[in-house]
Amino acid sequence: MGMSAPLEYTTRLPAILALVIVALLTGRLNADEQRSSAALARLRAELPTKTPAEIESADFAAVPLTKTDAASARELLYQAHTERIRKEREEELKAGVLNEGDLSMPFVIREFGDAPKTGHSIWISLHGGGGAPKQVNDSQWENQKRLYTLQEGFYVTPRAPTNTWNLWHESHIDRLFARLIADLVVVKGADPDRVYLMGYSAGGDGVYQLAPRMADYWAAAAMMAGHPNDASPLGLRNVPFALQVGAKDAAYDRNKIGAEWGLKLDQLQQADPDGYIHFVKIHEGRGHWMNLDDKAAIPWMAKFHRNATPKRVVWKQSSVTHDSFYWLAVPPGTAKSGSLVVATVTGQTIQVSEANDLSRLLIRLDDRLIDLDQAVTVRYLDRILFEGIVPRTIATLERTLEARRDSKLMFEGEVVVDLSAASQ
Repeated sequence: MGMSAPLEYTTRLPAILALVIVALLTGRLNADEQRSSAALARLRAELPTKTPAEIESADFAAVPLTKTDAASARELLYQAHTERIRKEREEELKAGVLNEGDLSMPFVIREFGDAPKTGHSIWISLHGGGGAPKQVNDSQWENQKRLYTLQEGFYVTPRAPTNTWNLWHESHIDRLFARLIADLVVVKGADPDRVYLMGYSAGGDGVYQLAPRMADYWAAAAMMAGHPNDASPLGLRNVPFALQVGAKDAAYDRNKIGAEWGLKLDQLQQADPDGYIHFVKIHEGRGHWMNLDDKAAIPWMAKFHRNATPKRVVWKQSSVTHDSFYWLAVPPGTAKSGSLVVATVTGQTIQVSEANDLSRLLIRLDDRLIDLDQAVTVRYLDRILFEGIVPRTIATLERTLEARRDSKLMFEGEVVVDLSAASQ
């Protein structure tokens, strides 16, 4: 006949087991926190002497970080980045010209009003002209410098590097504008979440193209008297867009196509009410020159701030491709003109609802979008492509910082999913 355990012991057994489990978990958590703290300490020690590539490839850069340590690492990396580039960027801002190979883009900055605590806004204003002699485009640039005024901000008027018909939407423009914005943010303390794009005539052509393909840079954009050519409005999901054209501006069907874009934006917003904010006005009685009635776009745009981490992203690649867009990216060298991906964050799930003409997708995350202390799920075509914890790492922070030079487009975690396997 066996002996039974004392009643007091059996009663206390669940409590004892609970204490053991808590102790084990606490030990594990403490070990994880210690590794995270050690990685952050290594970053502090080595940041002053190491290059970004060396930091990214260091062993400590792959250690999972706590939420608090990741925030500290983000601040340290961005501070080092700004200190590293400030000297060279100060000189090119003073010179008032950006250079890329044989191309040069002069620019003029006018400052309006007092800067708020977050820094001045940036207004990039594109001149008209296009496929015309140099003196014509120079004259248009001079006109654009004084065309509009602001209540507050840096009014920036660049001179297009070329005199081609597509002077504002050739591929070098994206790189030059990205650098110009970074210069103003780092050197002059401008607000990266209040960067606005506007342009007239050929400058409006540029806005049609650049606003959707560089959407994650802009707080809002305004197109005046331009033509979209092959641009798509799909990428404008998170960029408030003003479109104005004269009702008599019949050259190249600017008036008709402007009205058609207005209808497209209406339809997109009806299908997606949280996106595609727009203001469209076809000015009756006006031709190509709208007599500055179009300046109504400026106070309208000023109401908006960029959201660098929207919960829904619609990424339509144009003829000029990009490797990243908000919190989505593709492996370098794989971007294809015309490809489309639509992704939405709901709770702890990222749903990829469309993915055309791309096979691998990088999803970049941090706690602005999702709770990285909890499991994350990525779904596509009713299949789960990933489920688990996405670690916060110094390597991902450094890599995304170097890719975009933008503190708001730094991310702590990354998931790579194979879309081609899911569609088979």
